[in-house]
Amino acid sequence: MNYIGLWTLFYKEVLRFWKVLLQTVAAPILTSLLYLMVFAQALSAHVQVYPGVGYTAFLIPGLAMMAILQNAFANGSSSLIQSKITGNIAFILLAPISHLEFFLAYLLAAVVRGVLVGLGVLLVGIWATDMGVAHPFWVLAWALIASVAFAAMGIIAGLWADKFDHLSGIQNFVILPLTFLSGVFYSIHSLSPFWQVVSQINPVFYMIDGFRYGFFGQGDVNPWWGLAVALPFTAALCFITMQMIVRGYKLRN
Repeated sequence: MNYIGLWTLFYKEVLRFWKVLLQTVAAPILTSLLYLMVFAQALSAHVQVYPGVGYTAFLIPGLAMMAILQNAFANGSSSLIQSKITGNIAFILLAPISHLEFFLAYLLAAVVRGVLVGLGVLLVGIWATDMGVAHPFWVLAWALIASVAFAAMGIIAGLWADKFDHLSGIQNFVILPLTFLSGVFYSIHSLSPFWQVVSQINPVFYMIDGFRYGFFGQGDVNPWWGLAVALPFTAALCFITMQMIVRGYKLRN
């Protein structure tokens, strides 16, 4: 393992979003808080999903997880498409780093951005309402699993896309539906049986529900069952990403 090369590429990717922190971190946090304000004001007096848990508190972990997923995806995908369009991807490919180091550097940088934004949403949300952490292990585990999965998905999208329009299509028709229809704003028990089944097919539902379980000790499904779904999903995405990198998919030409 070329640790110097891995660290250098990782540092370069972190520095890329850190230089524009207002756009890459502050803006997503603000967007999540706007969702919180709108939905909490409209529904907090009318909805109680779990016993003893207010709707505002219920929303915060879901919004934090949604921010983690979307920003982990955005970091790797935007970096790769920019490098491909400008042509500076050639300098990275010429560097003495292996396919695994290339993959890990982009993946870990995306995880850092996703977790950073999610942490920002949680800190502001916890300050705004009374909310504890029932199971810290589940909070950390689900934050890492979800960020790794969507970081890998972002790298896949960045490798596949030839222009920003392709990337926007994936964000609008894949990422947005997966995150919005996964229980961020509601419990699936409030849905009809058909839509409950549809929600349980969505692996993002288990990530959000497991993350929420870490705060309240309550969820729609057992977190271990969610882990049995999310881990193979994440492993499959990482495997596909590595195969694309090893083959130089849309990188060498």
